[in-house]
Parts: sequence; C-alpha cells; structure tokens
Amino acid sequence: MKKLALSLLGSVMTMGLPTPIATAQSPMWMPDSETMRAVPQNQTQVQLSYAPVVKETAPAVVNVFTSRTVIRRSSQDFFDEMFGMRRAPRERTESSLGSGVIVRSNGIIVTNAHVVKGADELKVVLTDRREFEAEIIAQDDQIDLAILRVDTNGEALPSLPILQNNDIEVGDIVLAIGNPFGVGQTVTSGIVSALGRTNVADFSAFTQTDAAINPGNSGGALVNLNGELVGVNTQIASRSGGSNGVGFAIPAELVARAVESTLTEGKIVRPWLGARTNAVDSALAASLGLDRARGAIISELYPDGPADKAGLRERDIILSLGDTEVFDEAGLNFKLATLAKGDRVNANVWRDGREQILSLTTDVPQESPKRDERYLEGIHPLDGATVVNLSPALADELGIDPYLTGVMVLAVERGSAASNNRFRPGHIIVDVNKQDVFTTRQLEKHLQDEEGIEAWGVTVARNSRLYNVPVRWLPRSN
Repeated sequence: MKKLALSLLGSVMTMGLPTPIATAQSPMWMPDSETMRAVPQNQTQVQLSYAPVVKETAPAVVNVFTSRTVIRRSSQDFFDEMFGMRRAPRERTESSLGSGVIVRSNGIIVTNAHVVKGADELKVVLTDRREFEAEIIAQDDQIDLAILRVDTNGEALPSLPILQNNDIEVGDIVLAIGNPFGVGQTVTSGIVSALGRTNVADFSAFTQTDAAINPGNSGGALVNLNGELVGVNTQIASRSGGSNGVGFAIPAELVARAVESTLTEGKIVRPWLGARTNAVDSALAASLGLDRARGAIISELYPDGPADKAGLRERDIILSLGDTEVFDEAGLNFKLATLAKGDRVNANVWRDGREQILSLTTDVPQESPKRDERYLEGIHPLDGATVVNLSPALADELGIDPYLTGVMVLAVERGSAASNNRFRPGHIIVDVNKQDVFTTRQLEKHLQDEEGIEAWGVTVARNSRLYNVPVRWLPRSN
C-alpha cells in the first residue's frame, strides 16, 4: 500500500508538473506560478487519498468499554458516633472508554494497561457494531500494555499485521485510529515526529507523532501506509488535555514481543540486565574519554545476573546492545524488553578508554530467594499481615527496586493488629526487638519467640528511610 501511494504521488509530480530545468537563477525545486496552479491531469490525481489504507485497517481497531465498582465509605456524623452507628459503604460503577487493536484473527487484542486497569467488566465493540465480552490474559503496567482475548466462536476477525522489520523513519506518514472522547471511530493523519523518545517513561522508547491523539485514543492503532501496525497510541504531552501535536505510541517491536510472550508463556516477559545504570552526562563523558554524552554507565551489578555473567563491571558504559544505540536507562530497558529469554546479543562497552564487545545472554529476573509467602497470626503487633521474601522476580512483578532484599509486607487485613499499628503494604521489616530480619521464616520465629510480651520495637524501611513503628495495639489472648 505504501509503495502504491508513493508511486501515485510520483505520478502527480510527473504528469501534473513540467520537468524543471536547473539554472543558476532558478533552483531545481522552485516551481513557477503556472506550475503551482496546474490542473489535475487525470482521475487518479483527483482521487488520491488515504481511504484505501483506512478501509483496510480501521475494521481491526475496536472500542474498549470497561466498568469497575468503586466503594466509598461515608463519613460518620455526630449522631452516628454518639449512638455507635456505622453507615453502609456506598457503591457506584465507574465506566471508561478506550481503544484496542486486533492483532490475531482468532480474537487477540492489544490495548493499554491503563485502559483496563481495575476493570470488573470488559467489552469490545467492532466497527460493524458486533460486541464481545473480553478477558485480560496478560498485563504489564510498566510498559503500559495489556493483551485481551475474545471468544469468536471460530469466526475470523479483521486484524492488523505488526510491523516486523522496524522499517520506520522520521518523516514517514502515519494514521492514528481510535475513539477520541467517545465520539466514534476517528482517523487522523500526521508524520513520525521522532523515534526512541525515552524521557517519557522508564521502560519504553516511544514513537512520537503529530497525528492528533486525544483521550479515548489510548490503545488505538498507529499505522503506516502499508496498513501495518507501527505503534499503539498511549499518551500525549498537553497542558490543556487536548491534542497539541505531541503524541506517543508504544513501538511495534515491543508490542510484537509482548504478544508473542503472552501466547507462548502466558504472560508478558521482559528480560533484565541485572545491573543498575544511569545516563552519562557531558561531564562524565569527558572524564572517561568519550567523544560525547552517550550510553548508560553501570553503578551496581546483581550477583550472577546476566550482566555479571557476561563479564560486565561497575563503571562500564554500555554504548549499544545488539543493533540499538543506548543513551539512557529507559532506552536500555526498552531494548531488553524487545528480546526473548535466552537471546544472545553483543554489548558494545566503553572500558578503560576503549570500546569492547561482550556477548550477553538475556534472562528474566529470578525468584531467589523463594517468596515463601506467610500470613502472620499470634499475640504480636504483626498479626493479620501477609509477608513475603523479596527477590528480583517479585520486585519486577510489583514494579519496585529489584535490588531490595529482606521481608516485605504484601497485604494487611482490615481491623487486624497489623492494620491498627499502621503497617502497610510495601513496608520492609528490618528488625523486631533489635533482632535483624532477613527471611519470612526468621521473622515468624522471632514473633513466636517474643509472643505475649508487652513492649515491642519494630523497624521498617520505606522509600530508602528507616522508621520505628510505634506499637499501640496487640490482639487479646484467648
């Protein structure tokens, strides 16, 4: 389709304009006034449009309707408190609207994770008004992608092929298709404004476009003139909330990898480097002998992680991974997210004033130690808390720092001792009564050994700070 469109444009220039002659006074690209007012010479030139691309791609873009039940607790007034009355919580249903793209004719749909997050019910509506109940089969909030499935009863749905060769450049014409503001399916056109925008999120290198994208377009398609999906529209930069011509789409290579891993492994799998990295600024680049600010410098290695096994060291600067140049941590994370577990790629590294090539085998974060999830019960301040051992795998699942270790509070039962003592999910238990805590088994033993005493001291870590939790409430013994 793209080649056809380019050939048609070429025919306009050839048939509608006289061949220019280069002179010193008249540059080749400068048409005269008569040429600029040239009348179309044939029907093809008159009817030149994006309509064929839209007809081919629009049926594969769907509306995604979500609903969720929100419980709001009413505040107590004076008379309620006086007579010990508690009002029943109020429930209300919130509905939202987004877009999605059918990428497999058997009913596999891609959308944004934020479109379906927390949804109790999901429904997709096709352009021909057919409706399907949908289920989420995979979701990754960090890359903002969700994979849905609908039961087609064996019927093939219209679908979009995902761009496979990453053949996209700044200046390419693209169309954005979605349902902005709920007005109905809408098509807007523009160009690719930039590639590899990594200062927008931590795990993606967005494709930027000036095609109008508005609320409701989230999860919709960004397509090229070949009718291929080049990105999933996800967000805009706007002070007013409307389109200012700065929209962002999740690139096709990341979408393709997310779909593939979902269908083969049942979840979206993202390999990790096993290294903490930071962007290189101009001052650091100059001090290390680099010609300019580029790459991601390693500040910390996770023992036996992929980077450690590949021979990378602290202070190494990763300049590129595979065929992708690296400028910061987000770009590095994006490249890793497009790879599969076990892929071997070359890492171009700056070390000791020269470039070196190291072979890196990708792997996913490991659950080491095992999470060993435990529900705590007893006459102690953590009664009613669920705790778990931290690991890189769990940290990746929860979207927290993979270098955190120890025992984390995963959940707190309402009305329990742990809740009344203000322990919250995300707290990391550092010590109990001055006894260090490293595992859930060890924590449970400390609590059982001290059970029944009156004075408790618990230290937790949150956001890299230590807090002493005041224990004011203990369960009653039977």
